[in-house]
Amino acid sequence: MDYKSIKVHNIGGLLSKTFLHNPLTPVIAVFILILGYMALTFMPREENPQMIVSGGNIIVSLPGATPQEVENVIVKPIERKMKEVLGVEHIQGIARADVGIVNVMFYIGEDKEQSNLKMYDKMMQNLDILPRGASQPLIKPLDIDTDIPIYSIAFYSKDNKISQANLYEKVKQLQQKFNSIENIAQANIIGGHKKQFNIILDTNKLNRYNLTINDVKQALNAVVINAPQLKKARGNEIRIGSIKNVLQSINDVQNIIIPTGNRIVYLKDIATISDGVDFQNYKNVEINLKDKNLYPQVTLTLSKLKGSNAVVIADEVTKRLSQMRSEFEKEGINYTITRNDGERANDAVNELMFHLLISVVIIILLLIFVLGWKEAMIVTFTIPAIFAITLFVAYLGDQTINRITLFAFLLSLGLLVDDAIVVVENIHRHFHKEDSKNKTNEEIMVEATDEIGASTNIATIAIILTMVPMAFVGQMMGQFMRPIPLNVPVAMAASLIIAYIFTPYFANKILKRGK
Repeated sequence: MDYKSIKVHNIGGLLSKTFLHNPLTPVIAVFILILGYMALTFMPREENPQMIVSGGNIIVSLPGATPQEVENVIVKPIERKMKEVLGVEHIQGIARADVGIVNVMFYIGEDKEQSNLKMYDKMMQNLDILPRGASQPLIKPLDIDTDIPIYSIAFYSKDNKISQANLYEKVKQLQQKFNSIENIAQANIIGGHKKQFNIILDTNKLNRYNLTINDVKQALNAVVINAPQLKKARGNEIRIGSIKNVLQSINDVQNIIIPTGNRIVYLKDIATISDGVDFQNYKNVEINLKDKNLYPQVTLTLSKLKGSNAVVIADEVTKRLSQMRSEFEKEGINYTITRNDGERANDAVNELMFHLLISVVIIILLLIFVLGWKEAMIVTFTIPAIFAITLFVAYLGDQTINRITLFAFLLSLGLLVDDAIVVVENIHRHFHKEDSKNKTNEEIMVEATDEIGASTNIATIAIILTMVPMAFVGQMMGQFMRPIPLNVPVAMAASLIIAYIFTPYFANKILKRGK
């Protein structure tokens, strides 16, 4: 009897009969492996899976108000209104002189766009709670994808060949260069001290020219727009920051004209000016090296766009730093990489891939011992094919390769080969049945696969259903473990299809009947 005339009862028998002698079967096998390789190559690599975190800051200024006044008329009213928003988990208010900040955090997993919209709408609908003189609320949503750095570089000088202000300017130039790298979202500077000029007014000379400190401040404000240092001036001391192409040297500051009656008075006539850095910003950061000495540093942090590959970005940044090493040495600048999530992600993925390979080898050896080497080779092929399909589906779903994704593969590895083992073992059993000696190999392949189809389908579906509830776990744990319910069911479904298509095909090519 021709195997094509065999009546099949489930999808197992149908697939085995369709692909048993189909010339596309080996082509499909190669195509699946190529798709898996492409997915493994192009999928972004991260140490941990991405989580959806929603929230933001509401900033309202009230010039001239004390922290207590800001708390009573700005922070507390906004906090009360934000509690009315559905999905808010935490609210924290900060009151400072002239400004109030309210931090709003939604439950992890809440839709980011909807959360931002709800926060904005609630604030805009209640502008009447703000006092007269308060500014329009500034709402800055939190973006965990771009706000958290993946790469940090600490720049410092061991021999003090470069001043802190010049070091900051140099790092600021690097900030612009690195920000141009593809998929870099933000490049921020931490711990830097900008160049500033310290002005000490001589009260005797002020009196001589009929000037007051306020006259000098007004003249400086005409040059230095929105300078907080002027507002915080105490006594006869004033500090102003440097301005590119305007105030870059002491000579530029000395020649600022202070308007008086019919005379021209320069700032150098009534004050002593000296170079300095803005030490008053309290952003001192020091690095502790192996020589146990502390060095003032400026840190440049880089964050990436969502869905981009941290490994590729980190490699590009490291490459550019290496190219600029000789330039740094000439200027007396040292640097050390304090954070490299790309390298950590790559190491974590490679380590788990290595363990995955070890697990596959152990399974192969066990199958050789239990089933025989030919049967073991047939089952072994299904493992990379299943992983290839799962990785490609994950790639289409904008997932990343991370520790939890690979853990899902390790978790399901023992289950993935079950379907292929059941099919090849039943084929082997039919080869040795007394009533099969008059049947062709093709008939045995189709009948053996069709026979175990129903029970294998139910067993696989049952395993898939045990993973589905994990997809509904909320909060941080649900977000963190999400790759397991997303990938294990796909891997199990792929293992079933692969077992029905390729196990009979390879068994027909490789296995021989015993006597």
